[in-house]
Amino acid sequence: MRLIDSHCHLQADRFDPDRDEVLAAARDAGLGRGRGPGGNAWSSDAALDLVDRHPWLDAGVGVHPHDAAKVSDAEWVRIVALGADPRVVAIGETGLDYDRVFSPIPDQHVNLRRNLVLALETGKPAILHVRSPAGRRDAQDALLDELRSAGFGGPASVAAFGERPPALLHSFSGPVDFAMAALDLGLAISISGLAFRRGEEPTAEVAALVPSNRLLVETDSPFLAPPGAPRGRNAPEWVRITAAWVAERRGIAPDDTAATAAFGEALVVAYDRTFPHRVGR
Repeated sequence: MRLIDSHCHLQADRFDPDRDEVLAAARDAGLGRGRGPGGNAWSSDAALDLVDRHPWLDAGVGVHPHDAAKVSDAEWVRIVALGADPRVVAIGETGLDYDRVFSPIPDQHVNLRRNLVLALETGKPAILHVRSPAGRRDAQDALLDELRSAGFGGPASVAAFGERPPALLHSFSGPVDFAMAALDLGLAISISGLAFRRGEEPTAEVAALVPSNRLLVETDSPFLAPPGAPRGRNAPEWVRITAAWVAERRGIAPDDTAATAAFGEALVVAYDRTFPHRVGR
């Protein structure tokens, strides 16, 4: 199976001792593409540094909800400038986190809005993080409201993105009807190792119903290790575990070589459709 990792934080300090070895292991495991998101000015710059050294990687730039209240005006100006860089294929990750609330919720909304504006201005999809406390969905519903208010799913979105997804729900978490509402807005959905955790059971149904041209997989490494991967530090090579799980949810038997290969090709096509700016480089 050809593999992609649509979201991996390879610039994280947990990879400082052996980053090149981690990347080599990913390539040996069959990884053909990967995308590193930015969550503040430093990590956005670092994502671009990785692209320069490893051209099979892509970069995103933006402000994570955890950093919404921490990024200075000068840092935001830097991120806006980076958004126009041809090495950048996405804006974010950004979004809403009502679970840990490392930045006040009002600040998260202000931050999300300016990231969404930047996505529309650049024609580069927004990478969306969304978490609610266990058993709740208020962040998911608030995110949908913000997307609609910004023009996602409407004429502004069509003008900026055409038929491409205007945003990606990364590391999907939430009820099935939230996924359906996001798909109605044209979004793509990415599945991570979070799907294996207690309380995330709806993701199995979501993995089965997302159209193939809007379905991606990811590690969110160094976080969210799936069963069978090292628990202390996830890495891009382990995206194969989540990809195999998603394939099974979609009715593909593990021993069906042809169907598994076709599924891998579909993941690559969906990735290229969502992040097309550096295709063929």
